[in-house]
Amino acid sequence: MAVITRGFGGRRRDDIDLPPGQYRTDDFPVLSAGPTPRIDLDEWELAVVTETGERRTWSWAEFTALPGDEPTVDIHCVTRWSKFGTRWRGVSVDTLLGDIETAAEFVVAHSYGGYTTNIPLEDLIDGRAWVAYEFGGEPLAPVHGGPARLLVPHLYFWKSAKWLRALELRLDDEPGFWETAGYHNYGDPWREQRYRAD
Repeated sequence: MAVITRGFGGRRRDDIDLPPGQYRTDDFPVLSAGPTPRIDLDEWELAVVTETGERRTWSWAEFTALPGDEPTVDIHCVTRWSKFGTRWRGVSVDTLLGDIETAAEFVVAHSYGGYTTNIPLEDLIDGRAWVAYEFGGEPLAPVHGGPARLLVPHLYFWKSAKWLRALELRLDDEPGFWETAGYHNYGDPWREQRYRAD
């Protein structure tokens, strides 16, 4: 007969929506691979470049005139913090790719300042990613990637490139800044894909 201690129930997990190894924060920590670029909105441009070299661009006025979404999502940083219920405004990547024909399977996001990150195209479409320009009802602050950043909430937040300037559609996968420095090529927080060997 097994002996059971009254009240023993194992470890209770209060945050069932918290990926493994993460902790909940109400702050919005600022982490960047380099200095914060300052981009004049009169000079800001967003481009989508296909694998054939076709280039579609939007000025700030053209971009913010596109239909916008207001996603409320949880975000998870590889440095182990998670922030729940974040409110954004931005343009769905589906809208940006709209009538673009492509055989690409991958995207490299390029930032003002030189940062890059790679993402499978399927992770940016079907309502899974946005180019965000507001956070919490306010214009997106430069330290958080303003004027506009990629928002891919189902992956670790380094995949949500700050200061976005271009989405390059590619047939092959080209690792970006952190991926070439030893971080995981995909970055799923639920599978703790932090580093290359994870």
